[in-house]
Amino acid sequence: MNTKFFLSAFFLGCTGLAFGQGPAADYADDAFRFSDFSQSGTARFRALGGNHTALGGDASNLSGNPAGLAFYNRSELNISPSFNLVNNQNSFLGGQTNSNGGKLNIGQLGVILAGSSNNSRRWRRTAFGIGYSQSTNFYDKIDARGINRNTGSSLAQTYANNATAGNYSEAELSDDYDPASNTVSFTEAGAYGLFLINPTDLGTNGSGPPYTALGRDATRAKDQRATLNRSGTHSQWSLSYAGNLDDKLYIGGSIALTRLRYSSEYIFLETPVNGVDIANYSQTNRFDVTGNGFTATLGLIYKIIPDLQIGATIMTPTFSSAREVFSQSLAVNLAPGSAISLRRPNQVNVTSPYDNFDYSLQTPLRASGGATYFIGKGKIGFITASAEYVGYGGLRVRTSYFNSQQDNTDFKNDVRQVVQSSYQNVLNLRAGAEIRAGLLRLRAGVGYLPSAYKLDLDRVARADRDKLLLSAGLGVRNDRFFADLSGSYLTYNTGFTTYQLSNSADTPTVATSNRNTNVMLSFGVFF
Repeated sequence: MNTKFFLSAFFLGCTGLAFGQGPAADYADDAFRFSDFSQSGTARFRALGGNHTALGGDASNLSGNPAGLAFYNRSELNISPSFNLVNNQNSFLGGQTNSNGGKLNIGQLGVILAGSSNNSRRWRRTAFGIGYSQSTNFYDKIDARGINRNTGSSLAQTYANNATAGNYSEAELSDDYDPASNTVSFTEAGAYGLFLINPTDLGTNGSGPPYTALGRDATRAKDQRATLNRSGTHSQWSLSYAGNLDDKLYIGGSIALTRLRYSSEYIFLETPVNGVDIANYSQTNRFDVTGNGFTATLGLIYKIIPDLQIGATIMTPTFSSAREVFSQSLAVNLAPGSAISLRRPNQVNVTSPYDNFDYSLQTPLRASGGATYFIGKGKIGFITASAEYVGYGGLRVRTSYFNSQQDNTDFKNDVRQVVQSSYQNVLNLRAGAEIRAGLLRLRAGVGYLPSAYKLDLDRVARADRDKLLLSAGLGVRNDRFFADLSGSYLTYNTGFTTYQLSNSADTPTVATSNRNTNVMLSFGVFF
């Protein structure tokens, strides 16, 4: 496969997005991120732990179990604004930091048109609905900082290692710079022009590898800071239809057009402590992905007895086309009195013919089953539980980007191999309950979402990546309108490698205790 593409994939790894080297691991990791759905729906269903499978009569059925629409006997218009709050605790090189932020968005909106009831026929009632919902909100913030006292560990050392491995001469590194656009085509050329790397035989005509990093500041401790900001959503517009047979069997189906928007900005800032030549330098990576796709869902709910019903759904993989746009820049600030005279401006942009990459993405098949028991014939409330199978082993990424069909085939097979060796199918478990008191509803729920990783990575054990979801809420409703409020708390652990060196002992990682809170208000009117 083209060398430049591998170089671009290495850049992606430096954003903290990848868990391994090479493009296959990068794109397998992206496919997993874009398929990791923790919670969706209205405030009512979120307060119940995200249960969608064996409940009906809620706008969440548009993207969950469409059979639940057949419970509607009145039409409904609804909207659900949502607020996502992150409060992450980061550990890096012995330093502890917190990163906080919040974002307001629309989590759900829809309209359900209920058909008239016909008790003279077995097919009693139908309903049609259209709605928007967010499957995933990618909003996240990580800001980690620590002192690295390992003299062999720095981001600049990765440039030196790659320049040495590439056997670049000084002339190749210097001539790559384009003064008209202030760009270089690979990172090592930028690092050379900013005096972050130099040949061992500095000053010798025609000298080249091996290269060293940071010159007179190489042996100093480094104050390192890794900042990662993510945003975007994986959302869908759903068209759903459902029918009711004898008030016993409810059947529904939906098709959905999906939209993927994902952005990340990763800044790594390194400051030699009491630097002689370099005050600090940084690498900034910007990564954006957009895509469109489609999926379909089939569901049913069956009343075994009036107080007990079961439900099941199956959702096809989402088939999407995606385009990624990647950009990178390097910047350096010299220390006061530095003996260095830069060969170019203190900031340069890195370009590559593969900065824009098109591919297709296939998310996992999902299937769920659950049950709901109504207490006091539903006048007191109910309890509900569900289990969801997610086939992460079915993640696929393909491309026709390369001129060689063999390169395209190799890319597909490499990603598939990484998926098979790195991810496993999981069974997500959820439970919730609702208590009714007149117009008031009180709700609570819990969800356990086990890690899909087969291996420990970035010094975070796979078992520590399990997700725990706790939720609660309340609501009021009458014959004309309803309003529901929910709060959900999702906690799990993650980690990422700030930069990659051949010796894993020299490679620092950020460990993050993720704490995400979602507050949603759903309200609607019946007509």
